[in-house]
Amino acid sequence: MRAVSRDLAFEGIIVVAPVEADGSITDEQKKTLGALHLRRIDLADRVLIVNPDGYIGESTSREVDYAHAVGKLVSFTHPV
Repeated sequence: MRAVSRDLAFEGIIVVAPVEADGSITDEQKKTLGALHLRRIDLADRVLIVNPDGYIGESTSREVDYAHAVGKLVSFTHPV
């Protein structure tokens, strides 16, 4: 995600990326970060999913569903 974020920034694109949590986080922190990530989607013009090898986890799948529901264009770095 860092490399994609950097490359987009060099293209002049403002990147609003999720926080990368180091180590373990509490359930409350996970809930807070999840809500903040949906707000980031609200701010975005489009959503780029970084999905090496086509992998999409449970939380990312929910975020894709949310992005579609609020009318955001969603694209992926790798075929799903």
